[in-house]
Amino acid sequence: MELVQMKPLALAFVGDCVYELYIRNYLITERFRDVNELHRKSVFFVKAKAQSYILHELEAELQEEERNIVRRGRNAHPHTVPKNADVADYRLATAYETLIGYLYLAGDRERLAYILERSVAIGSLRNE
Repeated sequence: MELVQMKPLALAFVGDCVYELYIRNYLITERFRDVNELHRKSVFFVKAKAQSYILHELEAELQEEERNIVRRGRNAHPHTVPKNADVADYRLATAYETLIGYLYLAGDRERLAYILERSVAIGSLRNE
């Protein structure tokens, strides 16, 4: 199956895992050692509101194919929305995770690394 035909929520499922692992690795390498601090900072980066903000800031940098993947992810209809996220943020977070999953499964490690590095930079600025 071609990636562009894969269901957006399946791509988001993979993207969620890739992004969370990237964030955890980033936090460990930044010398955060206290488990509570690691958890708090990790939650900050992976919550829907943060991912929504990151995607909004990244949009101008996305290529046309990436914008199409994001649109498909945003228009996907998950069966549930977490109680701590509003629908708009959750849909944008799903779109972000869809993009991450797509880049990972496509094997475009260079572009994936760039998007993840920019995401951390954007998220870090928001956290200050």
